[in-house]
Amino acid sequence: MDFAQLSAERYSLRKYSNRPVEEEKLSLILESGRNAPTAHNFQPQRIFVLQSPEALEKADACMGSHFHPPVIVAVAYDPAVSWHRETDGKDHGEIDAAIAATQMMLQAADLGLGTTYVGMFRPEELKAAFPEMEGLEITALLTLGYPAEGAHPARLHSDRKPIGELVKYL
Repeated sequence: MDFAQLSAERYSLRKYSNRPVEEEKLSLILESGRNAPTAHNFQPQRIFVLQSPEALEKADACMGSHFHPPVIVAVAYDPAVSWHRETDGKDHGEIDAAIAATQMMLQAADLGLGTTYVGMFRPEELKAAFPEMEGLEITALLTLGYPAEGAHPARLHSDRKPIGELVKYL
């Protein structure tokens, strides 16, 4: 699939099959997050793969959306490592983590898997459930897996504003 088609057709998957994600595909997805560009190449992104029944249950309890995927990828960053802009101190870690998450979502779509970028979660509860995440800022939870039969994009998926509202040539 070419990139224009991939970016247009990729959607937030909300209905997952029970089919497990192959280790080879998961490795490719994680590698795309590792290869994501970061400010000053500081690479502050930290990625956690939650796939045991216990880990999935703990993560689900911290989320506002419940899709029951076979894998959840928590994407975080370390603010002690991320680049902070000199002029105003802006921390670019969240941007770096979001870029990593985006690359992983696109890689998953290219491999026939679906994802949803979940922002509705309680970070402090997640850190309490997973002490390995302490000291990090959690940016997103990516649900990951194969689409269930009958899965489809949400009604508003293709509802896009005209390009003229979003892009200005100066």
